[in-house]
Amino acid sequence: MKRLVSTLNLTKEDWLRYRKCGITGTDAGSILGLNPYRSAFQVYHDKISDTIENIDNEAMRQGRDLEEYVAQRFSEETGFKVRRANAIYQSEEHPLLLADFDRLIVGQKAGLECKTVSPFSADKWADGKIPAHYLAQVDHYLAVSGFDCWYVAALILGRELVIHKIVTDKQVLSDLIDKEELFWTRHVVPQIPPAPNGCDSDTQTINQLYEVDDRDKTADLSSLHGLLDKRQELSHPNRAVGTGKDCH
Repeated sequence: MKRLVSTLNLTKEDWLRYRKCGITGTDAGSILGLNPYRSAFQVYHDKISDTIENIDNEAMRQGRDLEEYVAQRFSEETGFKVRRANAIYQSEEHPLLLADFDRLIVGQKAGLECKTVSPFSADKWADGKIPAHYLAQVDHYLAVSGFDCWYVAALILGRELVIHKIVTDKQVLSDLIDKEELFWTRHVVPQIPPAPNGCDSDTQTINQLYEVDDRDKTADLSSLHGLLDKRQELSHPNRAVGTGKDCH
């Protein structure tokens, strides 16, 4: 992998623009249809749009603020030293694949993803489980980095710190790369959107795309008159179909 750009002095707007240039870790689960909060349809519209989606909320704020605490707790539990990545990275073999790593582990070919989790979602991490879209995110990081493994440290707020180690599986990574590159070449490049999946977030995206209603705009339907007359005839077979003129 290579450092595409340093993030030390990068504005958030420029950081978001760089992320439009390829597929990132948080895109992976959405492209695979595994993310309950974001779909492939939304990823597509973000990539082709010039608009910067500077989305933020309290949960995201807490995740950023507590990232350093989670990394520190991980080091205490494992004895591993970690450092900030401070860059957007790019796969040299698959340049479409980009990544922002939370931490890199010193002296190992490994990284760390820090998560904060609501106690109401603790069951999704119980018994060694990892939510599927987070696992896809980590697999994406493994694909970009070429590292041996990646760790996920999830702070269940008010309860516990959960640590998982994900080891590289070459077949899983190959399948992921194929699907991500296919998404880009099939949808982003020709600007052909994937089908919405009917989720609330897709509905919201569609409403935003078509929120402007131009009531002065007209459409020429003259070419459809024959089809409309035929439809009327089939719907009411015992009635004569008019052409818009009075019959005498």
